[in-house]
Amino acid sequence: MATETASGSDDPAASGRGQGGAAEGAEPAAAAAADSAAAQEPGGPAEDSGSGGMMRSSAVMAAGTMVSRVTGFVKALVIAAALGTRLLGDAYQTAQTIPFIINDLLIGGLIASVLVPLLVKRRMREADGGVKTEDRLFTGALIVLFAVTALAILAAGPIVGLYLGDSSPRQVEVSVYLARFLLAQIFFVGLSGLISAMLNSRNRFGAPVWAPVLNNLVIIGVGLMFLWVAGAGRTVDSVTQGELVLLGAGTSSGMALQAAVLLVAVWRAGFRWRPRLDLRGSGLGEALRSAGWMFVYTLMTQLGLLITANVVNRAGAESVKGGYDVGAGLTAYNFAYTLFQLPYAIIAVSLITVLLPRMSAHAEQQHWSEVRAGFSRTMRMSALVLVPLGLALAIYSVPVATLVFARGNTSAGDAANIGAVLTAMALGLVPFTVFQLMLRVFYAMSDTRTPALISIANVTVHGVLACIAFLVLPPNLVVVGVAAGFMLSFVSGLTIAGFVLSRRLGGLDGRRIGATLLRLHAAAIPSVVVGIGVLWLFTTWLGGGAATNIGAPVVGCLAGALLFFLCARPLVPELSDAVALVRARLRR
Repeated sequence: MATETASGSDDPAASGRGQGGAAEGAEPAAAAAADSAAAQEPGGPAEDSGSGGMMRSSAVMAAGTMVSRVTGFVKALVIAAALGTRLLGDAYQTAQTIPFIINDLLIGGLIASVLVPLLVKRRMREADGGVKTEDRLFTGALIVLFAVTALAILAAGPIVGLYLGDSSPRQVEVSVYLARFLLAQIFFVGLSGLISAMLNSRNRFGAPVWAPVLNNLVIIGVGLMFLWVAGAGRTVDSVTQGELVLLGAGTSSGMALQAAVLLVAVWRAGFRWRPRLDLRGSGLGEALRSAGWMFVYTLMTQLGLLITANVVNRAGAESVKGGYDVGAGLTAYNFAYTLFQLPYAIIAVSLITVLLPRMSAHAEQQHWSEVRAGFSRTMRMSALVLVPLGLALAIYSVPVATLVFARGNTSAGDAANIGAVLTAMALGLVPFTVFQLMLRVFYAMSDTRTPALISIANVTVHGVLACIAFLVLPPNLVVVGVAAGFMLSFVSGLTIAGFVLSRRLGGLDGRRIGATLLRLHAAAIPSVVVGIGVLWLFTTWLGGGAATNIGAPVVGCLAGALLFFLCARPLVPELSDAVALVRARLRR
């Protein structure tokens, strides 16, 4: 959850998402790669075209990211309608998650953190402009990707078993069958990541951002075709082999198309591959050594996802056996995370993308006061929107999830359970964002070791709380408990990270940030009361139908937003500053 990465996936496995959840760093990684390439390659397109060229590149990336997010969200809606959130949906989600996990463990972190700088340096230093280095890396990557993909397909049964736990035999059978098709994506995901790095090193940013849109569109088409062929009501017991082939082969074809489009883009950028097996001097050893701590971090994130998938899949199977009429497995968790990621991606990621290059420059010059000020300013500005938005999302999560997902094979009860999971996640939106911002401070200081060590603590907290949820809660609520534990793990992570950063930077402006967060939550209390009241009135008068699912969030958010603004204006100085900035921009 994940998203987007070179894979363009919105699944929580992609891109080393969080710590068992999602794709939190895709846009900053892309921006950092762009910044690195533009800054280090003299005479590149960005330099030639000046600020206008950079603005155009940023606009292309922003538009592509937005379209990719939208189509990824539509993809989630279609898959929910086609497969539901019960055992069939969980079987597909599990099989679809595994390729991205394996890719992340082997080369995902390497591509994101090392290959772009390596290729840029080699293009600058080597007489041939890094041509031989690229040929060696490309050759080595193809060999490794092919071997790993083949081995994963052969070992599909044991691999799937790690994530499904004690699920029903038929669910395991369906998931393994799908995995034999979906694991082919390992090759195409890795290839897409490598080509994206090569394009970024050439200051070509459009294709890596837009290509995932094609993948999303293909999977949307596959989901609609499945609905047309199979109709509503398919389960793991009634789904046919032909329908599974459609799902598996169709999904993998989307990733193959994405890789093909990127191949065309890198060919047009001037890359002409000549196979080279003399890997000595390729730079791969240097890259592997540099990515060591990033690999530890990725390993921890995927361990967290393994815990999540295993626990919620077991609970989902137990829920079916116990007669609970809701989907309570990995699918419910993933779809809730898809909704949870939207405010973070739209608000915080935009600010992070601007912050990271500036913070890196200040860290390079050891201007720690500027690093501290940049973190504080970004955190407080993000909180202006994320605090009320997170609370609103928690209040209206069930009607929103019902409105979005309750169609096709996903019942109103299934959608309501997605909403319950979303409530637990929404309450952790601010700690999640604080932790992600702290990670960016470490990365700006060229420190990947500390985030890797902190991730061990995160995964430990998450794992312990997930196991407690499984042992204590009813099967249908375990997924909610796991989501709550996942969010609480970020509280522990930001506590440790804040202590370390405060010692390194001579403080972290913690009192000011804490005071702002406290005032924002105090200002939001009247809005929360009004929001809950509006939901109660709509539910009492109109029941739980479409009028409530649409009307309550709209009326409650409009009234709550106005009330929050009136209460926060005298309490929170940052809000006045933001209003003044907007007014100044509008007057230009």
